[in-house]
Amino acid sequence: MKTILEKNKTHLVFPKDLLETIDETIGKRKRSSFVVEATKEKLAKENFSRVLEKTAGAWKNRKNDVNSYIRELRKSYIKRLERIHK
Repeated sequence: MKTILEKNKTHLVFPKDLLETIDETIGKRKRSSFVVEATKEKLAKENFSRVLEKTAGAWKNRKNDVNSYIRELRKSYIKRLERIHK
């Protein structure tokens, strides 16, 4: 079942050469869907970047760094497996 999304018209200004490239690549009739998809992709990247910035340094409270923490965690798993399989 498809959900019908409300759509709004807007006016966007593109450099001529970019618009020509879009038209050559996907065709004039598909401009809107192309711009919508490109915008969604760009927004997802921007949101991901913001999350990375907000969480930067979250692992600094560990004794060393993330890699050291993961190595120690793996060692503990190996020791546990050795105990189990004795």
